[in-house]
Amino acid sequence: MNILRLIFDPAILIIISTFVFVVAYTIKKYNYVYTNLNILHKFLSRFKKSDLLYRFGEFDKVLSANGYIAGMWQEFRNTLVFSESIAIKQQDNSVKYQKVSKDIENIQTTVDPLYFFNEESLVTSKYNNKFMQIVPTLLTGMGPLFTFLNIAVAFTKIDFSSNDTVLTSISGLMSSMQVAALCSVLAVSASLIFLFFEKVCYNKLCRVPLQKVQDKVYSLFDNISSEKFLIELLRETKIQNSNLISLLSSLPPNITDSFKSSVVDSVVPYMENMLYGINTLNDSIKNLNDKLKNNGSDDVVDGLF
Repeated sequence: MNILRLIFDPAILIIISTFVFVVAYTIKKYNYVYTNLNILHKFLSRFKKSDLLYRFGEFDKVLSANGYIAGMWQEFRNTLVFSESIAIKQQDNSVKYQKVSKDIENIQTTVDPLYFFNEESLVTSKYNNKFMQIVPTLLTGMGPLFTFLNIAVAFTKIDFSSNDTVLTSISGLMSSMQVAALCSVLAVSASLIFLFFEKVCYNKLCRVPLQKVQDKVYSLFDNISSEKFLIELLRETKIQNSNLISLLSSLPPNITDSFKSSVVDSVVPYMENMLYGINTLNDSIKNLNDKLKNNGSDDVVDGLF
């Protein structure tokens, strides 16, 4: 009966209820994080670095629709650099695809993925982490609180009016002191147990799956610094400028040859036909003029009409 009376004391019930509540809250939130991280890891495992460039539309659609990671993915997507290609038409009218940059073969990011997919964004932001941090302090603080509260209540019940009341008061005081001491022991024990339990659960349900997700993200996207990317673009630009200068330097001879070929193939025959027509017309006029003279007429125009 004495043990049951101690257990059902209001102060002890509050400490036990608080401990049970925070343990249940911890399990619920950590399971939520564990489930979503596993779903995310399974989805990422379906892709490889080599085929991500061609399946990026599907990849982006699923992550954008996932409320657990959608915000971080939108920010991370803005840092991605794609290996784009340009279509070049060759002399035989076939199309050849050439990469803008030879060093960029896959989708790359100019920012470390851990800046977005870190412990804070994928784990601690998904529940009230600050409350979780103060739980041990809260449990420990309940010990002194209820200890001194029980002691204060016990001293108010002491009655020295008679020997019988004194004995009864002393008995009640000792009983209250027992409850007060038990409150401190129970509160400190609950705090220590919660600390151990929380660390084990966090490592198993949160840190381990988080590490798997981070490793998978690293395997899909190559990290390239912004400086290196700009140097690469500058190098490719210089190569393209050099090719353009070479092309422009070869244009004058090509244009001259093309012009000569056009004159020979089209203009010269046309001019020859015109000269032939003019000579024919002159001969016709001369013959007509001779006929008119023989007929005794000097007016060539009258002869024509």
